[in-house]
Amino acid sequence: MTNLNKILPTLLLLGGAALAQAATPELNTGDTAWLLIASALVLLMTPGLAFFYGGLTRAQSVLNTMMMSFVAIGLVAVLWTLAGYTIAFGPGGNAFFGSFANFGLEGLKDQLSGTIPTFVFAAFQGMFAIIALALISGAVVERMRFGAYLLFGGLWSLLIYAPLAHMVWSSDGWLFKDGALDFAGGTVVHIAAGVSALVAAFVVGPRIGHGRTAHIPHNVPFVLLGAGLLWFGWMGFNAGSALAANQTAGLAFITTLIAPAAAMLGWLAWEAARNGKPTAVGAATGLVVGLVAITPACAFVTPWAAIVIGLLAATASYWAVQLKAKLKADDALDVFACHGVAGIVGALLTGALAWTTGAGKPFGEQMITQIVAVLFTVVFTGLGTFVLLKLVGLIMPLRIPASQEITGIDISAHSEQGYSESETGLGAPVFVGGD
Repeated sequence: MTNLNKILPTLLLLGGAALAQAATPELNTGDTAWLLIASALVLLMTPGLAFFYGGLTRAQSVLNTMMMSFVAIGLVAVLWTLAGYTIAFGPGGNAFFGSFANFGLEGLKDQLSGTIPTFVFAAFQGMFAIIALALISGAVVERMRFGAYLLFGGLWSLLIYAPLAHMVWSSDGWLFKDGALDFAGGTVVHIAAGVSALVAAFVVGPRIGHGRTAHIPHNVPFVLLGAGLLWFGWMGFNAGSALAANQTAGLAFITTLIAPAAAMLGWLAWEAARNGKPTAVGAATGLVVGLVAITPACAFVTPWAAIVIGLLAATASYWAVQLKAKLKADDALDVFACHGVAGIVGALLTGALAWTTGAGKPFGEQMITQIVAVLFTVVFTGLGTFVLLKLVGLIMPLRIPASQEITGIDISAHSEQGYSESETGLGAPVFVGGD
């Protein structure tokens, strides 16, 4: 007993040290490799979006439309490095705003976020910020000045996206503390971008001839290519948000396959029922809607629940597209219907179906939390976008001249065109009524 009394403190000390060492985060090369790949997959989504949007516009504006997505990569990557990341995830912030401790990504060297380098986490999150801005461009294509879009985009990324990401995903953020469930960006990316796009469509105004002119997609194969790239990249978007190669990532991966598949079938069924024929654009749109809707829920619901989410989101977004004329806004590429509406449906269904995996609070409490998060996001992003666009409008015109809009924006904005002179008639406006 005497000997045991002598050595027991030493054993306890060694045991405590071992426990402390086990609790200290350690770099995991498997997790790191997966997050590097997932980050690259998410980056690919923005060029994929460029093809998706580009195919939906007129031939005379295809380059400008695609450039609005591509330029988001350059603009947001720089701003995210300088200030966006620290606004979103800087330690020691308040409930609404991160600190400036990581301005210019300072202080991240040799740091870990879980089991991955914080530099990798910062890059992964930066890809989300990039595509969030690119999504908004679909509402104002063919008429917004490129310079005005850049200025607005920079302000939106820093003053709307980054604070919202902090509130939802940072351990200091009030929505995070309140228990709002948004695994991979249904609220932060899709509701925010969808609502902002609708407001932008109101402020910038409709395209010339809106309501009298049918703007027919000029390149449906581009649309399908873009949708395929988005689906491929979205696997990193959702499964990568587990921040590890683990069971959570596996669940997110399989639900990201199932929900868009169900949504695509649902959209095609609605088309066939109403118009007699399913369309390629409808298939592409349906799968994107399913991807949007499953994003907040992908690691919180079972595979069968993903089918429910996909079908309900497709139904809601399909009818939002049919009824969009009642909004009196020319959301050119249906960003609000496909991202805003599907994002809201997905966020609410996350609360309704999280019980299938035991995630979150009890059903009623979680639903209230989700509703609060959705309502706050709609108001915050809507009002913020309106103010920013009005501010940009005081500095420079938001719209190109009417003559440039009619002939197409590519030449006037970039001194380039996507097709030869003989091909630019593809996708030209088709007047269906009026003067």
